[in-house]
Amino acid sequence: MSKIADSIRRGLEEAVSFAEGGADRSKYRVHVPARVDVKAIRTGLGMTQEEFAGRFGFSVNTLRHWEQGTRQPEGATRAYLLVIERAPKAVQKALQAA
Repeated sequence: MSKIADSIRRGLEEAVSFAEGGADRSKYRVHVPARVDVKAIRTGLGMTQEEFAGRFGFSVNTLRHWEQGTRQPEGATRAYLLVIERAPKAVQKALQAA
């Protein structure tokens, strides 16, 4: 695995641990918002629901629920979505290397 992909993987694992309450919060300055606009993230990347779900590992049905507002992503998933929004190519590269 490349150094970049390994670094992203470690970062995602740390984000999940933090979101699940398993990390020492005094060592991190992370803000994961209570709500994430999933549709805005997806459309900002110019992807269909099917493309976005397939590329990043979500079910299309779950993605539709998020976009319709009937459900909200959980903490770790919100963190993952923010990483996708800010560094989509790096996430794709890390997922391809896995």
